Amino acid sequence: MANRRKFLQSGVLGSVLLLLNKKAFSFNKRTATKPLVISTWDTGLIANKAAWTVLSKNGNALDAVEKGVMEIESSQNCCVGLGANPDRDGIVTLDASIMDHQYNCGSVAFLERIKHPISVARKVMEKTPHVMLVGEGAQKFAVAEGFPLEPQKLSDEAQKSYQDWLKRSNYHAPKINVENQNGHGSFAPHKLDNGEWNHDTIGMLAMDYHGNLSGSCTTSGAGFKMRGRVGDSPIIGAGLYVDNEVGACTATGQGEDVIRVAGSHSVVEMMRHGFSPSQACEKVIERIAKIKGEKAKDIQVAFIAIDKNGEVGSFALHPGFNYALRNSVEEELVKVNSYFA
Repeated sequence: MANRRKFLQSGVLGSVLLLLNKKAFSFNKRTATKPLVISTWDTGLIANKAAWTVLSKNGNALDAVEKGVMEIESSQNCCVGLGANPDRDGIVTLDASIMDHQYNCGSVAFLERIKHPISVARKVMEKTPHVMLVGEGAQKFAVAEGFPLEPQKLSDEAQKSYQDWLKRSNYHAPKINVENQNGHGSFAPHKLDNGEWNHDTIGMLAMDYHGNLSGSCTTSGAGFKMRGRVGDSPIIGAGLYVDNEVGACTATGQGEDVIRVAGSHSVVEMMRHGFSPSQACEKVIERIAKIKGEKAKDIQVAFIAIDKNGEVGSFALHPGFNYALRNSVEEELVKVNSYFA
């Protein structure tokens, strides 16, 4: 009887260990599976589907990250694209950047009336000697490249948000969370009454079958921002950075504070020095928290990253951030750990 009990116990233990080993193997296999794509926030699930139509057919990562975020740029909502919230003058301005596995990069900022700023950013990368075009010059370049000018008209949702903001705004820069909860303004992202974060950026990173990395980032910028304000998203090294020998990173959140620490480049450099993607993101978030001090409680910043081996990771300043992952094994929305509980 004792031998039978020992046999059963050892059998149960063996089954548990086997299950744990399978889970560990599955996790390692997931992080090493290519192709794969990750992107910020729950909208990333939609974007990843579009990117996967490229990656699953042995397409390259650059095409995937462009096509993926284009899906969100096309949506008429208050987060990204021409349907997003305007600046304080009631005009939507868009920023975007893109970078491939050979350090080629392009970006646009303060761009008006163009539906797909990410595609204009790619044209800047491929057809000009420059990295960034802004404002009227970026628009003229886009039109010359065949991009149509869209009507200067707010979406219904953005129009309502703007009118509500005009009634309450004192035209001073709002404090994140505090003034937003009282309806006095909006920097990106801000906390909603239900505890979730509103956001206006999507960043995407992909690894293709060949193991090459690319990234993209597109945004409408902070809602009701000062006219001419540009955040981190179109700035290579801040909102996005790709080093094919090490890894890639993209950011979301309070752009000024991402710029302050050259956020995405700093994460990649942490990975270069041996930190995992999650550890690297956490280190840079800690740096931002230290710099901001008490003011860190009023902002949100988050990073997602992928290393050359296909391991992915993320970290945020506050709870509520998540990222979407898609590979040949799974498709999921991943909840992210944060500096503040």
